[in-house]
Amino acid sequence: MHESDIRIDKWLWAVRVFKTRSLAADACKKGKVFLNGDIAKPARIIKVDDVIEVKKTPVLYRYKVKDLLKNRVGAKLVENYLIDLTPEQEVIKLDMVRMNLGGYRQKGHGRPTKKERRLLDDWQQS
Repeated sequence: MHESDIRIDKWLWAVRVFKTRSLAADACKKGKVFLNGDIAKPARIIKVDDVIEVKKTPVLYRYKVKDLLKNRVGAKLVENYLIDLTPEQEVIKLDMVRMNLGGYRQKGHGRPTKKERRLLDDWQQS
């Protein structure tokens, strides 16, 4: 293994796809991470221009590796290391799931009033 080689689980953690490296490794072990179309184990070595797919139900995210890194970077720097290839339909799927959760409210509208809460409870029970 060369100094420039990087494991897929470490890269996914470093570019903030997963909150912890162990979550990234678990996703690989469960077959939810694909490297160039093949299931990737956590120790799989990646290269620049590889395409990585991550299945986070219900969305299948796609990323292209722009550059390799070993340490976690700030959220603003992530765009220097990956290109997001996730299709627009996948993002719409995620929005639909979020809206279908019981009692969805627009961001910034605060907590429901007592009357709105009763209506939501009645709606969910029927």
